[in-house]
Amino acid sequence: MKARILIVEDNPGLAFGLRNNLELEGYRVEVCTDGREGLEAVRRSAPDLVILDLMLPGMDGLSVLDAIRKGDDKVPVLVLTARGEESDKVLGLRTGADDYVTKPFGLLELIARVEALLRRSGDGEDAAPAKVFRFGAIEIEPEARTVLRGGMPVELAPKEFDLLLALVHNAGRVRTRQQLLDEVWGYAADVVSRTVDTHIGELRRKLEKDPSKPRHILTARKAGYRWVG
Repeated sequence: MKARILIVEDNPGLAFGLRNNLELEGYRVEVCTDGREGLEAVRRSAPDLVILDLMLPGMDGLSVLDAIRKGDDKVPVLVLTARGEESDKVLGLRTGADDYVTKPFGLLELIARVEALLRRSGDGEDAAPAKVFRFGAIEIEPEARTVLRGGMPVELAPKEFDLLLALVHNAGRVRTRQQLLDEVWGYAADVVSRTVDTHIGELRRKLEKDPSKPRHILTARKAGYRWVG
């Protein structure tokens, strides 16, 4: 039996289309049409993944996401945003979203992202213990999924932490956007996304002393990114 997916979307046509296509893929799907109902469904049914619209009646999507994360729920959340503004995407990621899709979107792309997030969340339980990495003021403990900067805890979204590890494990080597999409999100080569750039920006903001002049997370022009200790 495939995973259980909760869709929180107030547009009935879109919700129907998503449900229909995900059920054709074999997923078990529940739909909620407002934020409060969606939050109750997360707590009641413990879905394997949540597809969450930001613009919802009753309780907006960011408030729902914040409540999910404050409840220490690690369920993967894929955010839907209609406006396509960078600020909406960044705010969603800061609140704890694992990824986002901007409307209008292709169903094949969304299904690919759903599969990748479910695959990643399933892999995490069996990860082997890893050593602690130290780079100047930054300390990374993979097993506990914690990061310190100057001895103070740094709050990273789940995919921010996964991306950080992908860079650190390949320290000194350039990783292309596609390689990072594949390693962190499990996306196929035909999926185009600016997700990597947005997450890199957040990592720099949280870890670099001067995000505009990064010391650790460097851009390889026309290639990708690399981590320097």
